[in-house]
This record gives sequence, C-alpha cells and structure tokens, in this order.
Amino acid sequence: MTVLHSAPKIASNEGVVETLSAALGSMLVAAREEHGEVVLTVVRDQAENALRLLRDHHEYQQLMEMAGVDYPSRPERFEVVYMLLSITKNHRLLVKVNAAENTPVPTVTTLWHNAGWLEREVFDMYGVIFAGNRDLRRILTDYGFEGHPFRKDFPLTGHIELRYSEEDKRVVYEPVQLAQDLRQFDFMSPWEGAEYVLPGDEKAEGEKA
Repeated sequence: MTVLHSAPKIASNEGVVETLSAALGSMLVAAREEHGEVVLTVVRDQAENALRLLRDHHEYQQLMEMAGVDYPSRPERFEVVYMLLSITKNHRLLVKVNAAENTPVPTVTTLWHNAGWLEREVFDMYGVIFAGNRDLRRILTDYGFEGHPFRKDFPLTGHIELRYSEEDKRVVYEPVQLAQDLRQFDFMSPWEGAEYVLPGDEKAEGEKA
C-alpha cells in the first residue's frame, strides 16, 4: 500500500504580528506585514535576546540567512536582517536591527553556529561590527582589500587592483588607474535607425541589387 503524505500547510500571517509583538514587549521597535511577510524591528542591544525568544518559545528554529542593507542618509545607516524559518509552522520571519558604522550589533553565534560565516559576510560587505564574534574577518574579499563594496558610497572602480607580475613573480597591489576618463558610444536607438552606414550594410545593399 502506498501512503501519500501531504505537504505541510503553509502558515498564514494572521495573528502573528500581534502575538510576537506582545511576546517581545520592550525589545520591539516596530512590527508590520509587508509583501506577505512579517517584519519585526528589534532594539539593537536586545537582538540576541529577541532572537533567542523567537527560537526557544515561538519555534523559529533555523537561521536561514543574514543580509545587510545600506541607507546612507539615515543616522543609523545599516540594517541587519535575520531570516528565520519555523520548520514546525512552515513559516518565515524577518527580524531587523539598525546600526551605525560605530555601533556594534550583538553576535548570534551563541544561538546558531552558521551565524559565524553570515556575520562575517555582512562585516566584509558593509563593515558592520558584531560584538562577541570571535572570528570576525573578511570572508569574500581578499586579505588586503580596502573598504566595504556593498556600501552605497563605495567607488564603482574600487580603491586598488591586484594582478600577477611576471617581472616580480608574485601578486602585486596597485592603485586603480582608468585608461580612459570617459568612453563615448555613438550608437543610436535601434528603433530610430542610424543615419550613417554601419559596417556590413554594404552587403545588404549588394543583395538587393
């Protein structure tokens, strides 16, 4: 006999905002439902406690991902976003904290081991400091990399470039030097049509003749 197991029912957001807001109490800054997801913003210094409560008492067992967001115009320019999953409720949750360049965010490596690498990535890309992370170092960029490339004010060309020098027989670091200050392209919109003869047009004229 074949036994068919139905997929777990996806939990709705009904009542989730109210329940979690009451549970978090003074640790909560804001709560809302946005684009079909529940989004909670918690006090930065209480991030570890808030996430522990959600894990231990509301069944959000897994930290699936962490991300950073940069809003340069804000006094606290960074958002750190924790993406949680409840495997028993089949429900996802976004938890955010705000941070400035000089305000550390408590590590959550005490709650989830995978947070170590995720915090390193946010540190590498945005420069957010995670207090208590014992291995907070770059994870995606090179050891000698300068700056944090996901910041909105990071120069598009970077600060330095590296290449292998045949003369020195090693990798060398050099300041970025652009070969051209500005590149000009003389291509018109294909819907308007070019008024000059493009390379290859003469073949089409020959076929018509």
